[in-house]
Amino acid sequence: MSEPAFQPLAFVQNLVVRGLIGLGLALPYAWRVPLLGAILRGPVGRIAGYRQRAEANLAQIWPDMSFTQRTKIATEALDNAGRTLIENYSTKGFLARQSQLVPQGPGVAALAKARSENRAVILVSGHFGNYEAARACLVAQGYTIGGLYRPMSNRYFNAHYVRTMEAFGGPIFPQGRAGTTGFVKHLKAGGLLVLLFDQRAGSDYIDFLGEPARTALSAAELALRYKADLIPFYATRQPDGLRFAVDLEAPIPHTTALEMTTALTRSLE
Repeated sequence: MSEPAFQPLAFVQNLVVRGLIGLGLALPYAWRVPLLGAILRGPVGRIAGYRQRAEANLAQIWPDMSFTQRTKIATEALDNAGRTLIENYSTKGFLARQSQLVPQGPGVAALAKARSENRAVILVSGHFGNYEAARACLVAQGYTIGGLYRPMSNRYFNAHYVRTMEAFGGPIFPQGRAGTTGFVKHLKAGGLLVLLFDQRAGSDYIDFLGEPARTALSAAELALRYKADLIPFYATRQPDGLRFAVDLEAPIPHTTALEMTTALTRSLE
């Protein structure tokens, strides 16, 4: 098989991101996280078009919201994205901090019960806070948690980003035939898996914040097929910008894939 063609724009974009990550990693943890947040909510967010996209999405969902409020929420979202990026590259420091967290919520007992019975669990979340904080917290509790991920469109960036996900413990599987095979094998063995479902995928439309959104039913379908608990979870960033609260909700009752995914959507809303 021939090597993929060189992609100059993607190559340069990756160099810029790697430079920002390198700058952050040269600083103490408590400095690097807010710094990357400031960079993304500032010049990078505007140049890349992220701020404009965030404000447009907010205007679509809440057309009556004031411009000032939309700007505030978009700024906070971009700040969180920048912090999340450098946290996920700060493996040692990030894992050490999250190991001190105690997960809360009814899903904690459900997760422990499933492990004691060697039953599979699918932990489902969205791009909210930093889901890796929850994964790291649970790994510190003795769980081995795999993940299913969508490869980045920038293959140069994807190559090193995958390594950061692997460093949090547990196997990770790319979307696609090969990844799904490994994902299913892990489930069949009673494994624990993390899946983010708030991406445009599948052919089913479920209302999200009042707008129809293409939503994949795959998490619920896998839970039904392999008799796995389907547990919504969230790692919510705290006001200091460095700490998290990890919450595991009660498992979604097994009904139909559409009803279960709708329940996941209501949870994320």
